[in-house]
Amino acid sequence: MDIARGWLLKMRESAIEKKVTEYAKKHGWLSYKWTSPNHRAVPDRLYFKAGRVLLVEFKAQGKKPSQLQAKVHQKLREEGFNVHVIDRIETGKPLFTR
Repeated sequence: MDIARGWLLKMRESAIEKKVTEYAKKHGWLSYKWTSPNHRAVPDRLYFKAGRVLLVEFKAQGKKPSQLQAKVHQKLREEGFNVHVIDRIETGKPLFTR
């Protein structure tokens, strides 16, 4: 049961990421999945448009970043980057219409 429940939560996260990314692309943003083999817990996606960069961590609805993710996000913020944590499609879309 726990395996099935975990899969459903991951599914929700991936669905949110997919819908928000589709929306961003429709508004002219470039989107790249961010994976870093030597550094775990980096945000899920990078979005680029007109000299702007958005770093986004996607979570299942109501979920928060892990402790390690929160530390990585804080380091990025200390370097002057905004890291957005999105757990709902409605929260993500406004980032790409500003």
